[in-house]
Amino acid sequence: QAQLVESGGGLVQPGGSLRLSCAASVSIFLYTMAWYRQAPGKQRELVAYITSTRTTDYADSVKGRFTISRDNAKNTVYLEMNSLNTEDTAVYYCNRRPPAAGFWGQGTQVTVSS
Repeated sequence: QAQLVESGGGLVQPGGSLRLSCAASVSIFLYTMAWYRQAPGKQRELVAYITSTRTTDYADSVKGRFTISRDNAKNTVYLEMNSLNTEDTAVYYCNRRPPAAGFWGQGTQVTVSS
């Protein structure tokens, strides 16, 4: 069964940076891949996506601060996050876009706090 494993989260101060990784157990090169996040008490939301041809798009709240990229040879998707603020605190997940129900990983916690 295909798996996604997210990593790279942690505790960071406002204004700091983190780089998240998402490693897939299957080839992803044909798929549009995305990062999602879920903050406490809120619904899961789309943060960014990258197509198979590397077209990208971002939620308005992260434009100019986050960068999504992919390495198909490693079946890995990345999310570079800069200028983090407290509203970025959430569990971050990767998946296809649209998401595949059986493809959710455990996520990685990002906490932005002073």
